[in-house]
Amino acid sequence: MKLEEFQAKALYGRYGIPVSQGIVISTIDDAVAAAEKVGLPVVVKAQVQAGGRGKAGGVKLAKTHAEVLEHTACILGMTIKDCVVERVLIDPAVSIAGEYYVGITVDRRTKKPVLMASASGGVDIEKVAAETPEKIIFHPIRAELGLRPFEARQIAFRLFPAKEKAMAAADILVRLWRCYDGTDATLAEINPLVELTDGSILAIDAKMVLDDSALFLHPDLEEMRIATPDEEKEIEARHLGLSYVRLDGEIGCMVNGAGLAMATMDVIKHLGGTPANFLDIGGSSNPDKVVYAMKLLVSDSNVKAIFINVFGGITRCDDVARGLVCALEQLDTHLPFVVRLTGTNEEEGRRILADAGIHATSDMTEGARRAIALARGEGAGA
Repeated sequence: MKLEEFQAKALYGRYGIPVSQGIVISTIDDAVAAAEKVGLPVVVKAQVQAGGRGKAGGVKLAKTHAEVLEHTACILGMTIKDCVVERVLIDPAVSIAGEYYVGITVDRRTKKPVLMASASGGVDIEKVAAETPEKIIFHPIRAELGLRPFEARQIAFRLFPAKEKAMAAADILVRLWRCYDGTDATLAEINPLVELTDGSILAIDAKMVLDDSALFLHPDLEEMRIATPDEEKEIEARHLGLSYVRLDGEIGCMVNGAGLAMATMDVIKHLGGTPANFLDIGGSSNPDKVVYAMKLLVSDSNVKAIFINVFGGITRCDDVARGLVCALEQLDTHLPFVVRLTGTNEEEGRRILADAGIHATSDMTEGARRAIALARGEGAGA
């Protein structure tokens, strides 16, 4: 679960990390009052679950109330990486002497948490990582021990030679680890962590991603979820016993079993197509799941064709067939689709589909190839 900046700052504050104290608003009418409470000048910052806000025009400095209104009106409603801005943070502008980067995530190679730090923080940290990776410090963390104070001091002194500043930064690093570990996060990032002209150290931005699989341990954090339309679909699907993740392709996939779902996506990619989703209807025989799964696929405007790939085991082919026929009776769609059906009660499933005028193949590769052709406007659907 991704958090917006104001939410991540609230969590950092709980763990004693010094953060800039702004006010979140969702209407232009509240902009001036918020700026008066914070104190001019302020920074008007788009609140979305995406990076690149500054380069997209979603972060603006305002020195007057007129500029606050102008920037708020411009930013509210704008789209940043497919995310519509519904909130802005009115944050105090600060006098910056230096910008730094610190973050904790999981190193997939070592399967351990890793602390990353750099004296080259700011909007171009991705460029720094790509072009001058030697400027980034990577420090593995033993999860059972955590980030120990002496380790944090060693890293901090590489960023801040002055003792007082290094000690303040080290304290922030330890607290960032405690926040990361205590919330079961997969990412906790401050970019930039700034040195102010008065010598103090402050987090003026914050980014966090929480592990969805651990949210049952943190009901208070689950309540912070601001779901995107795609996430709302994923959450509803999960409540119905389906596993659904939207992708960027054009071939909707409905499959039973996570392994077969991955194999189906691989076959589609191998044959030159692009899967639009991961959708596993699970191992139970429930026609209602098929009905809802079809509704999910049809609701995606990127989907040009659907590939239903069922290998019946616990899942019975006749139940899937009944669910599919029921779904087509309910849905007003002209999307072409291909059905691959084999396994438990295969013959009965094929009979049900045939009675509805639907042909089912038994070969996965053939089915994927036909779905790709249909997505390209070649041939006829089922």
